[in-house]
Amino acid sequence: MAAYLQWRRFVFFDRETVKEPPGPDGAGGKPFALPPGIAVCDSGRGSLVFGDILRGGGGRRCRELRPGQIWFLPRSLQLSSFQAYKLRVTHLYQLKQHSILVSVGEDEEGINPLVKVWNLEKRDGGNPLCTRIFPAIPGNKPTVVSCLTVHENLNFMAIGFADGSVVLTKGDITRDRHSKTQILHEGSYPVTGLAFRQSGKTTHLFVATTENIQSYMLSVKDYPHLELDARGCGLRCSSLSDPSQDLQFIVAGNECVYLYQPDERGPCFAFEGQKLIVHWYRGYLIVVSKDRKTSPKSEFAGNEAQNSDKQVLNIYDLCNKFIAYSSIFDDIVDVLAEWGSLYVLTRDGKIHVLQEKDTQTKLEACKYLFLLMLFRKNLFEMAINLAKSHHLDSDGLSEIFRQYGDHLYNKGNHDGAIQQYIRTIGKLEPSYVIRKFLDAQRIHNLTAYLQTLHLQSLANADHTTLLLNCYTKLKDSSKLEEFIKTSESEVRFDVETAIKVLRQAGYYSHAVYLAEKHAHHEWYLKIQLEDIKNYQEALRYIGKLPFDQAESNMKRYGKILMHHVPNETTELLKILCTDYQPSGDTGGPGMPEGKKANSEEFIPIFANNSRELKAFLEHMTEVQADSPQGVYDTLLELRLQNWAHEQDEQVKEKLHNEALTLLKSGRFKTVFDKALVLCQMHNFKDGVLYLYEQGKLFQQIMHYHMQNEQYKKVIEVCELYGDQEACLWEQALGYFARKEEDCKEYIAAVLKHIENKNLMPPLLVVQTLAHNSTATLSVIKDYLVNKLQKQSRQIEQDEQRIQKYREETTRIRQEIEELKASPKIFQKTKCSICTSALELPSVHFLCGHSFHQHCFESYSESDSECPTCMPENRKVMDMIRAQEQKRDLHDQFQHQLKCSNDGFSVVADYFGRGVFNKLTLITDLPSGKAATTIEAGLQRELLMHTKRST
Repeated sequence: MAAYLQWRRFVFFDRETVKEPPGPDGAGGKPFALPPGIAVCDSGRGSLVFGDILRGGGGRRCRELRPGQIWFLPRSLQLSSFQAYKLRVTHLYQLKQHSILVSVGEDEEGINPLVKVWNLEKRDGGNPLCTRIFPAIPGNKPTVVSCLTVHENLNFMAIGFADGSVVLTKGDITRDRHSKTQILHEGSYPVTGLAFRQSGKTTHLFVATTENIQSYMLSVKDYPHLELDARGCGLRCSSLSDPSQDLQFIVAGNECVYLYQPDERGPCFAFEGQKLIVHWYRGYLIVVSKDRKTSPKSEFAGNEAQNSDKQVLNIYDLCNKFIAYSSIFDDIVDVLAEWGSLYVLTRDGKIHVLQEKDTQTKLEACKYLFLLMLFRKNLFEMAINLAKSHHLDSDGLSEIFRQYGDHLYNKGNHDGAIQQYIRTIGKLEPSYVIRKFLDAQRIHNLTAYLQTLHLQSLANADHTTLLLNCYTKLKDSSKLEEFIKTSESEVRFDVETAIKVLRQAGYYSHAVYLAEKHAHHEWYLKIQLEDIKNYQEALRYIGKLPFDQAESNMKRYGKILMHHVPNETTELLKILCTDYQPSGDTGGPGMPEGKKANSEEFIPIFANNSRELKAFLEHMTEVQADSPQGVYDTLLELRLQNWAHEQDEQVKEKLHNEALTLLKSGRFKTVFDKALVLCQMHNFKDGVLYLYEQGKLFQQIMHYHMQNEQYKKVIEVCELYGDQEACLWEQALGYFARKEEDCKEYIAAVLKHIENKNLMPPLLVVQTLAHNSTATLSVIKDYLVNKLQKQSRQIEQDEQRIQKYREETTRIRQEIEELKASPKIFQKTKCSICTSALELPSVHFLCGHSFHQHCFESYSESDSECPTCMPENRKVMDMIRAQEQKRDLHDQFQHQLKCSNDGFSVVADYFGRGVFNKLTLITDLPSGKAATTIEAGLQRELLMHTKRST
């Protein structure tokens, strides 16, 4: 039981008197007054509802008002009413979730109360629709209604009577047909309060009388009941709390206020004074009690106060145990809650509004409490409870927790302080707390704070570092493991930072666990290779990674792994470069095709492991013929090195064949120069010669044999490739001519071929051999004799051809003269085209051909040319024109002169074409047309004569 005098008082409500709204002329500001005689009231659905009882008197205005009316006062303060009863209204109940109003009143004198249910949304002649009317009498006994309550689901209504009876209506209370009325409770004491309590699907009805408190379970058949207490209360001195107080039934006695659950009595509070009215509003208990200076009233009819009575209205916060407001009023009729405020109705018709202050204002009002926070702990708890009950925002609560923590910290209560600081996480900057607990003696408190910071996922990398350092300094391996292993679903810290800290502190196993669990592959491998030195495990881990990550990590750590585990590393590289599948995956029909790495990129890994490199490269060339060129280049170089340094002849021969086979594989066409340099560097003779041959470097082949003085090989090269490159014989002759030793046999062989192919002029041959002191005239005697004989025969043939051409020329000239001086007799009797007998008209040509005129016109392309001789004449003319065009082809002449074996014949040919003749341009025509015609005719006759002679 809490002592009333110990509760602190605050002014959390502002009091004002409701004033009339301004009129059309702007006048207003007068206190608003309700009609006199109002005795019952309620609120809900945006209106204050009043019921009147006229008792005579009250002046002219009172006499003008009709009795039995129900009044509605909306927020605009525009009163409206309708006639509900003929005599009086005694009880009102406005449902909060439905526009349903239930009233009890009288239409005639005597004890005959009527219950009416009004639907405020429907109208009947301008008034709310009355959906149900029934008499409120328990059985056949006339008695006065003392209290009324209705369940918000519209399925229950309870009416209490002065004779101790309670009538329960079950079903749809708005209709007669769908509801059933029965007497629920009978007793000897007047019923003073009723309240429905709904918890899930269970419905209870609290019944308060002047002498006891009972609860009925309405959701069970036969309605079992339980007496909760043997003390009761007066009228309007009971209420039902909201869920913040677990929907408890509140009963106010003269000495205490009791709270009841459906099955037991709860706590009680010692609030002295005669209670007149009790309500519950937004977590507050509102109690109207009689001022101690006035005389007491009867308990049952405590609300019949005289006009001069003073009454005290107190608003209690039962949860935080303080008085939120207290004030004295003149004769309170009731206290209503609507529009977020409390409205106090007094007997004089005035309405006073109590507006709750905002939370910040309340806290300002509590400043004096915070001044004592450094000295009295319980006041902090009170401020916290107050802030929570008034739904203070998280920033305000955080500030209270911070000040509370500072207070405990200054008192030396570090454990308590850290608990308060933990409650500020998310609002207070963590560095504010961390700086206070950096001392080694307070590392446990700091650890607790940092743990909570991580649990709420508000820690950054620095916080993770600090927490892990705390664990390592405390050497608390169990906590460390719990921290890194318990967050399976959500990681609440920066993993990379944690790995770094654990590695630095020497907790390698924990660091490796984190790296593997969260797929930090680089950190895992770095710790395994650099700290733990577990190379086998690192290699196994790489084999489980996806292709891209396995490839990148092998490039990064391949040299280290090759140095310590060369065989295993080589095998992994073979798999990685052929058909890689992570070792954890099992190949199946649904597996994707394996990827392949570029084997050439891994060659540097084998820097000091030539044996493994050779195995790797040979494997790649066997299983992957399209391996990069670098693989073949490196393999060739490796085989040549092994061949050059091998001492065993049999092994050397095997290596020789392997290298030559690789060269002949056709993989070095694009890198011919590189392969040639490798063979030359290692003095690989067969390889060099093979590459020379493949590159058509015949002169280099011959020079190679010349350098090694292999005379027979020089002759063989000339015989093999002389047809493709004729200068080889000339070079061979020059080579043997420079030798001082006896090379007559080889010189004779060369001269024989030069003679057969006519490769060199004799004079040049003599000049070449003049440099050899051992080469005598006998060496070239046969060559020179044969050459002179051939030239003599050629001269004779040329002279005979010249004589023939001269005779032919003389004959042609004679024919030309005859054509010019003598007449031409045409003796042809047949047409040269159709071979029929000639008939006039006919056409004759100087060439001797004759034609029918119609045959000539049909076959001739030109009137001045013989159709029979025209094809040959055109060939001759084309040759003449070609010779004329080629006179200026100097580039072609130079090329033919350079490439021809007999340059003199080329020059003679161009002389014959007239290339070297001086051209004379004729710009003026000869005088006389006849001369021109005769010259053209002579040229035509010459051409025709030439054809006949051929």
